[in-house]
Amino acid sequence: MSDLLQHLAQVIEQRKTADPNQSYVASLYAKGLDTILKKVGEEATETVIAAKNGDSEQIIYEMADLWFHSLVLLVHQGLGPESVLNELERRFGLSGLEEKAQRHNKQPTE
Repeated sequence: MSDLLQHLAQVIEQRKTADPNQSYVASLYAKGLDTILKKVGEEATETVIAAKNGDSEQIIYEMADLWFHSLVLLVHQGLGPESVLNELERRFGLSGLEEKAQRHNKQPTE
């Protein structure tokens, strides 16, 4: 599964330099970070609405859009899906409460 995410991230990276008139991803990059963030927020909202409606097919469709646009954001920031997967792996086995407590106990570095 992570191979698919990595492959998709590579394609997204390649599209950065594509013609914005020929590539949806290139058009997002040409419009900048605010447009990418707006799309992530829009897709998150649509996912929430689909879940509230209890429509499984629509949830999957909207979640795919959310994941895709989240990958666009990661690649824009010079990150990839492996960064998120590594963080999820780090958290695996921790209770959510324990992980949250660890975040609050970290002191900012100077």
